[in-house]
Amino acid sequence: MKARIVIALCAAMAGLSGCALSPVQPWEKGQLARPDMLMQGDALGARFNEHIYASKEAASGGNAVGAGGCGCN
Repeated sequence: MKARIVIALCAAMAGLSGCALSPVQPWEKGQLARPDMLMQGDALGARFNEHIYASKEAASGGNAVGAGGCGCN
C-alpha cells in the first residue's frame, strides 16, 4: 500500500514537472500575435459564423436579431 502511494506521488510529480509556467519572451510575442493564432480565426469567418448563428436563433431571440429564422432580414 505504501509502495502504491510512493508510485502515485512520483507519477504526479513527473506529470506536473512538464507544466512549468514561464512568461512569454519578447521574441515569442510576434509568433503569438499572428492572425492565424487567434481563437476565433479570421474576422470574416467569425462574422459569417455569427450571421449563421443569428439567422438560426432569431426565432427564439438569440443574439438580439428580430428577423425570422430563414436569414432573410
